Amino acid sequence: MYRFISFLAGLQNQFINILRFAVFLVMAWIGGLKAFQYEADGIVPFVANSPVMSFFYSKKAPEYQQYKNPEGKTVQKNVDWHNENRTYLFSYGLGAVIVGIGFFVLLGIWFPKIGLLSGVLTFGMSLVTLSFLITTPETFVPNLGGDFPTPHYGFPYLSAAGRLVIKDIIMLAAGLVIAADSAKRLLVSERH
Repeated sequence: MYRFISFLAGLQNQFINILRFAVFLVMAWIGGLKAFQYEADGIVPFVANSPVMSFFYSKKAPEYQQYKNPEGKTVQKNVDWHNENRTYLFSYGLGAVIVGIGFFVLLGIWFPKIGLLSGVLTFGMSLVTLSFLITTPETFVPNLGGDFPTPHYGFPYLSAAGRLVIKDIIMLAAGLVIAADSAKRLLVSERH
């Protein structure tokens, strides 16, 4: 058992690099999807309700609720509304930022200064994303009524949107690990 534990302990640096690659993969994929209409439409409730980000849009919440394009369906009047709202323009910019942070995370394998910056940026981005749990009504199951009372709605019952957001707590922790590892590597290199 001791040999197995020692083996795992000796792989810590490689595991942190696997973490960096995992963060890069998620950011490159999700950031890249921001170039597509369905993904841009999907983030509107989060951005429109955020006191930190809503200024990027020209329309106020909750007007967007009338112009939702369900995934897999496109309605021209909704696309027109999103164009006026700057939904797609903002999504392209956000996607570029997310992909950029992802590449910085990956470069942190070789460049600790970039790794430190990317860890801090990942942490900050995750804080903003997690704030959507507080600011976006769609993150909790609504009481839509029905044939009998809905017993499970509101806090703590996360909707699909809320379940998507809460996972960013893992990215937040990953950002801290990446920043701390990069800082440690920088300190070691300064001593030599």
